[in-house]
Amino acid sequence: MANVVYILCALTSFACAVLLLRGFWNTHVRLLLWSGLAFLGMALNNLLLFVDLGVVPTVDLAVWRAVPVLVGLALLLYGLVWEEGR
Repeated sequence: MANVVYILCALTSFACAVLLLRGFWNTHVRLLLWSGLAFLGMALNNLLLFVDLGVVPTVDLAVWRAVPVLVGLALLLYGLVWEEGR
C-alpha cells in the first residue's frame, strides 16, 4: 500500500510541475518557472523514494533522494529572493 502512495505523490508532484511550467510558457512569469522546477525536483525525489523503498529495499538511496529536492528548493529560493526584486 505504501508503494501506491509513493507513486501517487510522484504523479501529483509531476502534474503540479507540468501545470506550473505550462503557466510559465503562457505568461512568462518567472516565479512559475522556479516553482515548476522545484516541483520537478520533488517529483524525482518521490520517484526515487519508490525505487528505494519499494523496488530495491536493500540499497540505501537516501543521499540520492535528497539531491533532487535540494536542487529544486535551491532554485525556488533563488527565484523568490532574486527574481522578485526585478
